[in-house]
Amino acid sequence: MHINPYGEDPVRFAVELAADPPATAEELTVRCRAAGVEVPDREIDLDDVRSFLVEWLGVVDAPDDVTRADRLNELLAAASAYPRLTNHDGDGWHVHYRAPDLPLAGVLRALISVGTALHLTGRGMHRLGRCAVDECRRPFADVSRTGRQRYCSPACANKDAVRRHRARTR
Repeated sequence: MHINPYGEDPVRFAVELAADPPATAEELTVRCRAAGVEVPDREIDLDDVRSFLVEWLGVVDAPDDVTRADRLNELLAAASAYPRLTNHDGDGWHVHYRAPDLPLAGVLRALISVGTALHLTGRGMHRLGRCAVDECRRPFADVSRTGRQRYCSPACANKDAVRRHRARTR
């Protein structure tokens, strides 16, 4: 059985790439392979990937659900194709939402855009955000049970809790 690759994992990967963009095409390749993303055998346009990540952060930073949906719909229109069945590696049939033979930037656009759409529609349109610590502001995908995540990491949550505690005890 294949697990749908267009869910939580692509959104988490988008957060990772947006928070710490790859410096080189080689670094992007390594990170993609480590995340389980198939890397086409062709030249990588790192600028296209970086440009897409900036566009994706526009979805994260949207001020409301309608704007978020509009921005994500633009990414989906530019990135995805009709759903199709594929058994490209001979490891089982599964669905792709992209045309075959795309460069890596196109693969990431489709994977992350569709994954983000499924994440938001399945968990809630509010499930993307920026860290509540002003000096951090890293993006995060809220995969918590309660849907009330405010920080990018436990370290930032602890840092803010200590700051609030110290402010109360002064």
